[in-house]
Amino acid sequence: MASGGAMAPGNGDGVVMFARVAAAAVAISALLATGGCSIFGSSTANTSSASSADLGPEETGGIGVNAYLWRAALDTLDFLPLASADPYGGVIITDWYANPEKPDERLKATVYILDTRLRADGVSAAVFRETKVNGAWTTAAVSPETNVALENAILNKARQLRLSNLE
Repeated sequence: MASGGAMAPGNGDGVVMFARVAAAAVAISALLATGGCSIFGSSTANTSSASSADLGPEETGGIGVNAYLWRAALDTLDFLPLASADPYGGVIITDWYANPEKPDERLKATVYILDTRLRADGVSAAVFRETKVNGAWTTAAVSPETNVALENAILNKARQLRLSNLE
């Protein structure tokens, strides 16, 4: 950071690029999404009157977390190389990704699915950023808004998936 709290030119470019790429991934996924995916159960089983106590394989897809949030997180992060995905623990960890247009910066994300219900507080995301300084990767700041933007992109995709199964 420059003195006075202002960002030096170029420091936020990677964060903005990541947010744009994530938004584009969500938009493309929404256009390509098809209803009736068998991992989400039958479309008649999910009703708006179901309580969290009534959740069965339709909402969880037989995994330990909400299937809509899980699928949405994977779809949203599909442009990043996947390092680890645990559907029972609800953790997705990506490997480092460097945008070819900005090879001196790389990003990685970790997403936690925290609930079996499709809720706004059911997902948590953390984005990590490194920049190359004198040939070595060093940790760089990521705006908290970036994490919130990623969480919101996942939630929006999960809502779209659920709505497509209700039709």
